[in-house]
Amino acid sequence: MNRVYNFSAGPSMLPVPVLERAASELMCYGDSGMSVMEMSHRSPVYEKIIADAEAKLRELMNIPDNYKVLFLQGGASTQFAAVPLNLIGRTGKADYIVSGQFSGKAYKEAQKMGYNVKCIATSKDTNFDRIPVVTKDMISPDASYVHICFNNTIYGTKYGYIPDTGDIPLVADMSSCIISEPVDVTKFGVIYAGAQKNMAPAGVTLVIVREDLLEYGDPKMPSMLDWKLMAENGSMYNTPPCYSIYVAGLVYEWILSLGGLDTMKAMNEKKAAVLYDYLDSQDYYIAPVQKDSRSMMNVTFVTGVEEIDKKFPKEATAAGLVNLKGHRSVGGMRASIYNAMPLEGVEALVEFMKKFAAENPKA
Repeated sequence: MNRVYNFSAGPSMLPVPVLERAASELMCYGDSGMSVMEMSHRSPVYEKIIADAEAKLRELMNIPDNYKVLFLQGGASTQFAAVPLNLIGRTGKADYIVSGQFSGKAYKEAQKMGYNVKCIATSKDTNFDRIPVVTKDMISPDASYVHICFNNTIYGTKYGYIPDTGDIPLVADMSSCIISEPVDVTKFGVIYAGAQKNMAPAGVTLVIVREDLLEYGDPKMPSMLDWKLMAENGSMYNTPPCYSIYVAGLVYEWILSLGGLDTMKAMNEKKAAVLYDYLDSQDYYIAPVQKDSRSMMNVTFVTGVEEIDKKFPKEATAAGLVNLKGHRSVGGMRASIYNAMPLEGVEALVEFMKKFAAENPKA
């Protein structure tokens, strides 16, 4: 059976060379006599796997020595609680910028826990079709941190700028854009990301945290949410998601072999341009996101006719282009074109869109 072009928002497609490498090592990793899925996380073989994964990520993202890299569990959604538990002890307050569903969930989670948090900007009034513009004077001077979601998977928006928070740590959920382009890690106090969109199979969550921020944790927080405890134990306070970390290391190695994040950014820009240029050249499909807020990773579009929007993903699936149905809060279609999506997949999608529009005229 031929592989399809998988436009899923996550879990998403992985690079074919990574899948082939993982397949070749599935039964026996090196001369260990066992699969990575079977070996003890305390064994020297696995300790090297996780150490190598961290080293490759540090090289890939140019992560400074004063930042800890943690491979955790629970998805990015668990970090919605972990962020305030670890950081709000600085001042007792925090600011949130709500640009979509996940940043909204993070904000609500902190509220639910009884913390003094404030939404300082949102684009909810226009159904999150843009990234809010936030200036330094809007930020509470006594905030423990400012939280953002850097790329919004559901709505197809991304920050085109890094908010200036001064000395206040900026915390960013980068789940759907991590390692898609170079990022200056020093602009952030914390970066966290679920792996299942751009890094690895579901199961591992990445947290990159500046060391000085590990001193503000609530002493009553659950151990599994304690970044300092996890850092002191090398991400192995308990059994980590071993296989997902192993695959993440293969993905990091694959990107490095291509030339790193500068190369990846160029590839992703080219793919996104193919799709956005077509969307901008016609009037059958509508791209709802404002141009200065467009995501390279998640492209949303609609026809404006509900029945046609329902028909599109079904016919696309039959053509080998799968998981193009938009999120229920937006409707229409969504093409997630993460690192592993080849240019040929985007070109095939555009050709299908042209054919579909010709065969399904609007009344």
